[in-house]
Amino acid sequence: MEILTTTLGQMFVLFALIFIGFFLAKIKIMTDESSTILSRLENNLLLPALVMSTFVENFTVKTIGSAWKLLLISTGIGIVMIVLAIAVSKCCSKDKFVQNIYTYGLSFSNFGFMGNAVVKAVFPEIFMEYLIFTLPLWTMIYLWAVPTLLIPTEGGKQTLRTRLKSFANPMFGGMLLGMVIGLCNIPMPAPVTNLLKVTGDCMSPIAMILTGITVARMDFKKIMSMISIYVVSIVRLVVFPVIFIGVFFLMKTYTTIALSDTVVVCTIASLAMPLGLSPIIIPSAYGKDTSVAAGATLASHALSCITIPIMFYLLQCIL
Repeated sequence: MEILTTTLGQMFVLFALIFIGFFLAKIKIMTDESSTILSRLENNLLLPALVMSTFVENFTVKTIGSAWKLLLISTGIGIVMIVLAIAVSKCCSKDKFVQNIYTYGLSFSNFGFMGNAVVKAVFPEIFMEYLIFTLPLWTMIYLWAVPTLLIPTEGGKQTLRTRLKSFANPMFGGMLLGMVIGLCNIPMPAPVTNLLKVTGDCMSPIAMILTGITVARMDFKKIMSMISIYVVSIVRLVVFPVIFIGVFFLMKTYTTIALSDTVVVCTIASLAMPLGLSPIIIPSAYGKDTSVAAGATLASHALSCITIPIMFYLLQCIL
């Protein structure tokens, strides 16, 4: 019941913010120019602050030294997810940009905003371990996923020059700075730390308002009638978590390989969340059409009200 209550509470906040963005766009308070400004604010300030804050707090020598197994397992699972996501996305669309959106969404769930809230409420005793577990995922996002999948390239070609150029962005800069500060244990004044946290906390609310604005502009009936949106959502919310739950069950039953309950919970918690928000906020800053991303985000977040409690129930059955 606690899982359901937590999930529904998060859904209410998310959909309320989406409705606010939708309503403001419909009454012309939020124009196309306004949404462009907000998306640039997300990419150039809010996301970099969130990423930097995450790495400053968690990417430390002590963390890496004491939790290297957790980080190694997370990295392995992340790589497996990317391989599976690329294969599934190619089956769902022939459009390269849509494939990239689906690949990102299938590779990386909303393990931050949604995942943090669910784990903190249901499994508070391992919340810190969950934050550590997601560090490799954040690293993969900003080293590979964002520059490769979400930032448009000149002429649509991924040359070495364009790949290197894509790293010259505030998000990557924030990650590197956060890594250096965390690993070197550089002391930061409390007001600066609080500023980073408060600024980063604004990312998800603004992202959902942008989703609402995007929905208001798109052909809602056409987008939400796309079968691929629901296929991707079901794969993200059900198929991937069930595969790993099955693998963990078989390992526990028929092998001597022992994974801690913490590893299992962190894995399923990160996999069971809906699609992430970056495919909306990052391409929109470059003038790309994000209606498919918004539709997939809406569908997956709505379905997750049902699927997340089911996945955690199955998880509890094998622990």
